Amino acid sequence: MNLSKFLHDIMLANKKFDLNFDSFSIGQLQSKEWVVEIMKDVRMVKKIEYGTIFNLCGWYGILSAMLWVKDVPFSTIRSFDIDESCLEIADQINKTNSGDNWRFKAITKDIFNINFEGDTWQVWSNANNRMCHPITDVPDTIINTSCEHTNPSWFQNIPRGKIVILQSNDFLEGDGHVNCMTDLDEFKEVYPLTETWYDGSMKFPKYKRFMLIGVK
Repeated sequence: MNLSKFLHDIMLANKKFDLNFDSFSIGQLQSKEWVVEIMKDVRMVKKIEYGTIFNLCGWYGILSAMLWVKDVPFSTIRSFDIDESCLEIADQINKTNSGDNWRFKAITKDIFNINFEGDTWQVWSNANNRMCHPITDVPDTIINTSCEHTNPSWFQNIPRGKIVILQSNDFLEGDGHVNCMTDLDEFKEVYPLTETWYDGSMKFPKYKRFMLIGVK
């Protein structure tokens, strides 16, 4: 089962790196569990494929790992985060489940610089002692579960027709929260979709989290 591989890789990551365990808090895990379960429900109803996923502000790649565990079908995942310290940790946490065929790759990049028409990246190859050939990925699905941390202008760079999965919250006191929403209606206004497949909110002890899934 994928869960055993996930736990194995987390233990290895904990031995290798100085982890921020807030990424494993109840609120963080429940929020991502919510994403995964609704993604499964939406797929059953809409008969869609998530294809290549760009996970923005991916941090340690926990959401990606949970998609493996829950057997959500997709082709590849690219996890983007501006913090370069996240790269090796996210790769380790997804290493066993993703294998060696680049189904998962963490990438250090500001989400405002991502080309959603097709983003190109490279990684150092230890086997060849050089940078690998450039790889270009075109996303079918864009996920950002940390919209409260960024100005919403990145959303305008996403082409029409892409599947988007978004989360934000109303926790104004949160560290780095620069774009909180007052309620679900405001969230829908700031991130307008041409088709809305799911919208909802979930209450947590200190805040309320909002989620949108649909087509830009």
